[in-house]
Amino acid sequence: MNAELLLLALCVGFGVGCLLAALKALLAAAWLRVRGLRVMGTVTSRTAADRRPGALVLFSDHLGRDLLLDPGRYAPLCGLPAVGRSVPVVYRRERPTVARLWNTRHLLAPSFGWFLTAAVAFGTGVVMGQ
Repeated sequence: MNAELLLLALCVGFGVGCLLAALKALLAAAWLRVRGLRVMGTVTSRTAADRRPGALVLFSDHLGRDLLLDPGRYAPLCGLPAVGRSVPVVYRRERPTVARLWNTRHLLAPSFGWFLTAAVAFGTGVVMGQ
């Protein structure tokens, strides 16, 4: 088998897989936007022992349980306000532990990342296939 053809097939397969992951993340964000439960959370700082950057969001689900949402290290890029401020949170009723911030940047960031990865994979396949 030709090595260039094998590389092209691998790049196309990886790109299709990334596009499917982007579609799944986009559908999950759309479902959250339409049917998700929206509550207000409070931005809190991490404990002194936790060395990871960024803040946490404390919110209560529909059963009254207090849960913590970790928006990750890119929370300031997704519009997380300063510590002590309120922020909207959205979650599925059956899975409140998998909550997201209620803003477009935080909801669509995973699908955008998968789409960019798919574009790089397809671009690599096209360049290597020539």
